[in-house]
Amino acid sequence: MKKGFLLAALIAAAMPSIAQQVKYSVSGTCDKEGKKVYLIDKLTDSEIDSVVVTGGKFSFSGTTDKDALMGVTVAKDDWTTVFFNDGTPVSINLNDSTLKGSPLNERLTKYDIEANIPGRAMKEKLSKMTREEIEEHAEELMEEINKSQNASIAMANKVFKEERNTLIPLAFSELYFFDNGVDMYDELVKEQVVFANHPYLKKARDEVAALLKPEDSPKNDFIGQQFTDLEMADPDGKMHKISDFVGDGKWVLVDFWASWCGPCRMEMPNVLEAYNKYHDKGFEVIGISFDQKKEAWLKAIEQINMPWLQLSDLQGWKCAAAPVYKIDAIPDNILIDPQGKIVERALRGKPLHHYLKKIFGE
Repeated sequence: MKKGFLLAALIAAAMPSIAQQVKYSVSGTCDKEGKKVYLIDKLTDSEIDSVVVTGGKFSFSGTTDKDALMGVTVAKDDWTTVFFNDGTPVSINLNDSTLKGSPLNERLTKYDIEANIPGRAMKEKLSKMTREEIEEHAEELMEEINKSQNASIAMANKVFKEERNTLIPLAFSELYFFDNGVDMYDELVKEQVVFANHPYLKKARDEVAALLKPEDSPKNDFIGQQFTDLEMADPDGKMHKISDFVGDGKWVLVDFWASWCGPCRMEMPNVLEAYNKYHDKGFEVIGISFDQKKEAWLKAIEQINMPWLQLSDLQGWKCAAAPVYKIDAIPDNILIDPQGKIVERALRGKPLHHYLKKIFGE
């Protein structure tokens, strides 16, 4: 009797650590007759099942973890309609990405479609253009791409504010961490939001962290080291060194960018905001461009309205900064403290403001 009771107690104690299994039922319509439709586990990015569209229809059924984030797509690199396995049957129209199911999943779909309207329109526009047309209108297209990306990020922030008591923010967590910084993961867990313990939240955090600053990246080796000086010309041809600005209580952000780099240009309003807020307190910015054409470089400086010092050797990827700081992608930056030590790297978006706030206060 005692042994039986002990065994039952051990099983009961173990139950909370085992994910609850829930049946899923997914059906839908698709106009791509004969093509495969895939059911995806978004946590592992693995295929759960696949079926061939027959008579314009498809269906899946089975069992998986409760509240698992799942997706259905007709091509693994195309649009994926996502939903939570909350036990309510789901019906998906892959022709327009709409979904019928629980109120939670229907709201998730509406947010997702709205967030991706600009990006999908941009993708369709680019698909109809020739390579020559894209190159000719590169600057205008980059502005449109930036706007579509900003729209998606704005939606992620909106969802995290309005749906904080539901699971829906999980589906937008990569964009949220990309904009607000991966440190927000700790804040969400600390606040014990309803999705804090969902495994997808940590996955999103780790993927964004690896994207922004891979742990095994040699770029991280510079953090904690003294900076290496560089000397380049400003737009007027006058030579300047980084060391001319380091010291005297100043914190210097050396920003690596280029006029042709869309993400760089998208980041500039954020850097400008930080500069305007903290410059009088001792925050300096030095731009080092990876441009080759001086005219494009000067035009971008004027268009973006960057008031800080701009330098370049106009050597493109052969820029002298590249081997010194192991730069193989831009935007990138290093933050140098008043003693000349590199204290952080790749500070973008809100994480830049969070870091500067620690230094200078509000």
